[in-house]
Amino acid sequence: MTASPSLAPVLVLMGVSGSGKSTVAALLAGRLGWDFEEGDDLHPAANIAKMAAGHPLDDADRAPWLAKVAAWIREHTEAGKPGIITCSALERRYRNVLRGDDVTFVYLAGTEAEIAQRLAARHGHFMPPALLHSQFAILEPPAADERAITVNISASSSELASQIIELLHLQDEADPA
Repeated sequence: MTASPSLAPVLVLMGVSGSGKSTVAALLAGRLGWDFEEGDDLHPAANIAKMAAGHPLDDADRAPWLAKVAAWIREHTEAGKPGIITCSALERRYRNVLRGDDVTFVYLAGTEAEIAQRLAARHGHFMPPALLHSQFAILEPPAADERAITVNISASSSELASQIIELLHLQDEADPA
């Protein structure tokens, strides 16, 4: 997959909570000079309260959030502005809401044990570690027919950003080569 200079790609960094979406997305946005949106910030307050109380979201909860994420993606692709947004996008049907010609999903993949360790060390996030299992239970990694790449989270966030730039043939503004 090559990002053509005439197209304005949008990358959706996806995966379960604790996979590193926000950190890697922010690094990528800085290195590429692209807009960045933290998908969690688009959640209605009721969703955040529900997750903070230890309850997984259902489809009715997710619908308005996915609509906001999709609107951000559309605004960028229609305006010809590249961007990066985070969204768990755990199931194909959720990715179908976000999908577009210039949208690429970047799946940050790790084991449940690996991510549980990360969540145990994370403080100040509304998503409690107790919900991790429910996320893995519904996770449908991108299929071969989806415009997506998978990167394993075992590398550092900086290394993951470099891998993504290389795999998608993007121009790192910090490296003019």
